[in-house]
Amino acid sequence: MAIKAKVGLVGATGYTGLELLRILAGHPDMELVRATSRSEAGKRLGELHPLVEGFALADVAICEPDYDDLASACDLVFLAVPHKTAMEAAGLLRARDVKVVDLSADFRLRDKAVYEAWYGCEHVQPGLLSEAVYGLVELYREQVRGAGLVANPGCYPTSILLGCAPALRLGLISPEGLVADSKSGATGAGANAGPGNIFCGVYDNFRAYNLGKHRHTPEIEQELSILAGRDVVVSFSPHLLPINRGILSTIYATMAKPLDADNVVEAYRDFYRNDPWVRVLPAGSLPEVRNVRGTMFCDIGLVVDPRTNRLIIVSAIDNLCRGASGQAVANANLMLGLDEAAGLRLPPLAP
Repeated sequence: MAIKAKVGLVGATGYTGLELLRILAGHPDMELVRATSRSEAGKRLGELHPLVEGFALADVAICEPDYDDLASACDLVFLAVPHKTAMEAAGLLRARDVKVVDLSADFRLRDKAVYEAWYGCEHVQPGLLSEAVYGLVELYREQVRGAGLVANPGCYPTSILLGCAPALRLGLISPEGLVADSKSGATGAGANAGPGNIFCGVYDNFRAYNLGKHRHTPEIEQELSILAGRDVVVSFSPHLLPINRGILSTIYATMAKPLDADNVVEAYRDFYRNDPWVRVLPAGSLPEVRNVRGTMFCDIGLVVDPRTNRLIIVSAIDNLCRGASGQAVANANLMLGLDEAAGLRLPPLAP
């Protein structure tokens, strides 16, 4: 029997931590050996999260973070903790030469000043910013393979970047005037969300929030600028859907030249020909969040609108799996020399 890679999870209580446990419970090549939480230390994972009972990881004891212990026990550690907390934990682990996948925003932005302006706190590990690899596998697969620290992308950026990447790289659209109108399920706000994200605030409601100031904006603009080879400013409008999980992004871009819908679809399919998690739909078909729920898939639909001279790009992902924990496992697979898709061949949850 092959020896499994030993992994740890710092932050076992939130939605991303729970989604990681769901995936790791069936992972053929990883064994969870440590799980930490200051508030739940002393419990079994199965006691905290009964849905993992019956799996081996249910008997892992939750403990307070001990970075010497994590370093001695683990080949790689997932950080499913808030920003600022993550940078400190990553610094302690990288100092002990442990591979890290950080699900927070602490290492996604390459510029320390930009991070501090948007997140309102000092970045205390600036030396790790140049080491961190942005973990969108379709764009940075080879860099991730050799990384010691991966910054797992945000959920909104994942949906927007995968939707825009082929069009920007191939020069199909202008980098100017991009509008990204995105809708997310309520789990995107985390397990400790405020009154606006509890049942009575979400059910039978639909609203925009953080217009012009959402913290994913600089991450989106950073990566779009790299794709375009020039500075890109995007108008990003997030909305909250009355559903648990899923993101649907509709992106409006000015065409750089007249386009044919079938040719655009073929260009996208060629761009993603080696990326099985991106499903480019036929011309005339549009994505739905239910078709990607609980999976690593990003479904992309494309509409050529000659009347407005726009290419309309619609992408759908699951915010917890593709937009967070599943993506983290894909990055970890690459970092550990495993099959990129190990543990991630997940069909959609239906109905």
